[in-house]
Amino acid sequence: MIEEFKKFIMRGNVLDLAVGIVIGAAFGSIVNSFVNDILMPPIGLLLGGVDFSSLMLVLKEGTVPPPYETVAMAQEAGAVTINYGVFINTLITFLIVALAVFMLVKVINRYYVPEPEAPAPAKLEAKECPFCAQEISIKASRCPYCTSQV
Repeated sequence: MIEEFKKFIMRGNVLDLAVGIVIGAAFGSIVNSFVNDILMPPIGLLLGGVDFSSLMLVLKEGTVPPPYETVAMAQEAGAVTINYGVFINTLITFLIVALAVFMLVKVINRYYVPEPEAPAPAKLEAKECPFCAQEISIKASRCPYCTSQV
């Protein structure tokens, strides 16, 4: 059972998947930083100083009355909020990751040359008579040359 497990783990596609998950997690944190630290501040500035991550809808006030400047302040006060600004940031992050993956796949496909398909084995239409070595039909049950049963 251990040998079978080793074979399973060492198969190429399992290792590729593991590497892909690790690289994907690292790439995700880079994209998160890009969106939150580089892309969103100028967009917020263009929209009048709006910070998307602090946009929320207060459903129920907490122990400290509103206004709450950040989601963290609302959570500390015990308020119930819908954090649609965080959702907007996450959506933009997803779109950037999807675009990056799309472009990566396009580049890889441009350089990918598929292996030529192996020709299908020829369908046998004839066989050799084991007695007289003449070629006879594959469907024959008796050789037409030596009349032996095949």
